[in-house]
Amino acid sequence: MLPRLPAVARSLSLAAVLVAGPVAALELPLPPPGEDIVGQVQVIKAKYEDTFADLGVANDLGYLEMVAANPGVDPWLPGAGTEIILPTRYILPPGPREGIVINLAEYRMYYFPKGQNVVHTFPLGIGREGWGSPIANTSITAKTSNPAWYPPKSIREEHAADGDPLPTVVPPGPDNPLGPFKFTLGVPGYLIHGSNKKFGIGMRVSHGCFRMLNHNVLALASMAPVGTSVRIINEPYKFGVSGGKVYLEAHAPLDDHGDPSVVDKHTAVINALLKREELVNSIRLNWDVVREVVAAEDGLPVEIAEPNSAMAASSPDFTTEL
Repeated sequence: MLPRLPAVARSLSLAAVLVAGPVAALELPLPPPGEDIVGQVQVIKAKYEDTFADLGVANDLGYLEMVAANPGVDPWLPGAGTEIILPTRYILPPGPREGIVINLAEYRMYYFPKGQNVVHTFPLGIGREGWGSPIANTSITAKTSNPAWYPPKSIREEHAADGDPLPTVVPPGPDNPLGPFKFTLGVPGYLIHGSNKKFGIGMRVSHGCFRMLNHNVLALASMAPVGTSVRIINEPYKFGVSGGKVYLEAHAPLDDHGDPSVVDKHTAVINALLKREELVNSIRLNWDVVREVVAAEDGLPVEIAEPNSAMAASSPDFTTEL
């Protein structure tokens, strides 16, 4: 049986690197065929002036994923010398590894450039409650440098109601919320764009569009052409294989109407596993560890199955195991 250790401890024992300062890892080599995990968990020692927002910008991580990976640490004053986990190890999202894949539950984008054996990954701000980002298969239909912003009527009305009226056009510049670049998507009304506010990347803050750090959106602009496919999914639970072992990565499920119930989470985990048909009949899940990973929702891939053994004949009770 797999040892029952805290999820973070298991993850760090498998792939942790203690680094002296910020290390951005936008481009990661794809794993060998049949494997799904890229990157390594990193650990840094905070300086007295560090905040999670600043560390996220420096390491291409979103605010909420930093909070999730470091429970109990003050995100605004971690404290000099505090060890901070950088959750820079990822199970690649399910489905084809092509074009752009956005996983809403991760607040993260993956870009698979055509003909290259690498993936680029970036944190995102996504639609807040009431203005949810879409789940869709679409594509980039236009690219615009230094865009003007034409706030739609609904947003102008919202701002006016808050005593903050907007003009009909906001020209390019530091006051433009679209930042230095925008991608127009085939889903009407939705964009991928930069941001004039670094805080909010990796959170639910937008009116449905996808916000990127400015240096990230400019990097993507140099790589992704018009016509690039964009697949938007919402997968809080990802299963993956690395080195013959099976891992689970869990994120807090998104729901505009409150947190999903215990049964909802268990059903979602089972459904995510069933999508990996090659695993279902070849592994034996350690349900104790699965429960810990789902409860932690820390975004770190954790080993949850014994490789090369038959799966348990019966599934655990849906209402008590998770």
